[in-house]
Amino acid sequence: MNLLYSHAKKMPESRNLKLVLAYDGSSFMGWQTQPGVRTVQDTCESALKKILCHEVRVIAAGRTDSGVHALHQVINVHTSNPIPMEGLLRAANAALPRDVAVVSGEEQPPDFHARIMAKSKTYVYIIDTSEVFSPLLSRYVLHVRQSLDIASMQDAAVLLTGQRDFRSFQAAGSSVITSIRDVRVSEISARGQRIFYRIQGSGFLRHMVRNIVGTLLMVGTGILLPEDVGVILEKKDRRYAGPTAPPEGLYLLGVEY
Repeated sequence: MNLLYSHAKKMPESRNLKLVLAYDGSSFMGWQTQPGVRTVQDTCESALKKILCHEVRVIAAGRTDSGVHALHQVINVHTSNPIPMEGLLRAANAALPRDVAVVSGEEQPPDFHARIMAKSKTYVYIIDTSEVFSPLLSRYVLHVRQSLDIASMQDAAVLLTGQRDFRSFQAAGSSVITSIRDVRVSEISARGQRIFYRIQGSGFLRHMVRNIVGTLLMVGTGILLPEDVGVILEKKDRRYAGPTAPPEGLYLLGVEY
């Protein structure tokens, strides 16, 4: 018997690894790979390639825009490398830059797909109304230099729940099969000088959350009434909604399966 053969370890069948990422989006041109610019996808694939010793292509639950952060982005990657998950997490976080981290990981069945199988995603947008704003927060929170009518914003946010056509809140020039989305949670809360907008839905159109926030800010400053948000929905026309809020206050908070 060939002793080398008898003691050789069989390479496992292809593994499907689910990894949860957190990242500071400030220095990235968004999630999706693009030539000549720094993206989260390229950064992750480069690190995993070194660890797994083969080309990798990661699948994300959703794409985040330039400057948008994530506390719980889910990706999956296929590999036949037998590295234990604990070792993979240590190696990945050593190889990744300081603005990206792998929070957790687990093996999934071969057919698990981070994007297709996601049942809902949750985002939060953070607004600060402090009179004096800390420059250390400028990349992570939107500062609004005036008081906001929280109660009116809460009334307006509720009108966005349900299965609706969100065409009015879709980025101009977007091309999608349908602009109908199911929003399960749309709520405003406040803690001191911080205002939090949380939205959970089956999926989101490009710039949809930021366009909603821009519209809610118009309600908060008295330019719009809460009921105007319902009218904007019915118009199905981007021109009627508010401006796109800056990316720095937006976080991908979670992905549900």
